[in-house]
Amino acid sequence: MKIAFLGGGNMATALIGGLIAKGHDAARISVIEMSPAAREKLSARYPVRVTTAPDDAMKGADTLVLAVKPQDMRRALASLGSEVRGALVISVAAGITLETLSRWLGGHRRIVRCMPNTPGLIGAGITGLFASSDVSSAERQKAEGILRAVGEVVWLSEEKLIDPVTAVSASGPAYVFWFIEQLAAVAVKLGIPKDDALKLAKHTVLGAARLAVSSEKDPSQLRKDVTSKGGTTEAALNVFEQEKLAERFMRAVEAASKRGEEMGREWGAED
Repeated sequence: MKIAFLGGGNMATALIGGLIAKGHDAARISVIEMSPAAREKLSARYPVRVTTAPDDAMKGADTLVLAVKPQDMRRALASLGSEVRGALVISVAAGITLETLSRWLGGHRRIVRCMPNTPGLIGAGITGLFASSDVSSAERQKAEGILRAVGEVVWLSEEKLIDPVTAVSASGPAYVFWFIEQLAAVAVKLGIPKDDALKLAKHTVLGAARLAVSSEKDPSQLRKDVTSKGGTTEAALNVFEQEKLAERFMRAVEAASKRGEEMGREWGAED
């Protein structure tokens, strides 16, 4: 498999690193990246071909990964011309639909949309994928193999579910980081030194996440296991309930999902 990346930022770097770690030949990976700093950083880290425009290496690729920012995608694709013909296209851009991508690619329809997240930078990510009906079973497996290089994958039954996935798992790390911030801030307010407070908060979230992933119990049951009647945990959870934090959190994630839909309409609008 020869893979070309359009864009050499953090997500492309994570995917490239994961692929090489799993045995993919670095010589069969090429990257188109306009930023000199990004090119230098990528070249210093991995022995892949990095250029500023499509060349023979890119033209011979059977898989093209679109890893540029959504707002830059249309301009970036315009530089490719007909070079994608015959290739499987994998897009990691939020919001941009299959229909829009196909239009910008001159009618090309062998496209997989996916939404990874930043924990993929350490191989602990998860990606939601959706493939057009023109993508073969073998190509679905190829796309899955590439994204598994940075973590787990979930195939979606409808393209519209990409927006909720974006809100839940792609934006989700920011919610978790925010929670860590708040937990540490409370610890400091209660008298714990800042460094210790941050360590306590980080490892509490890390340990709870590992337990949730490894346990056969539902998270709701794990929560109940930690909550003694009349105890400290119940006191905190009662405040969560009184303040309707679950409802507020749901509205926040729904807002993120709605914004994904809006972005798709904005960037995909016809001239």
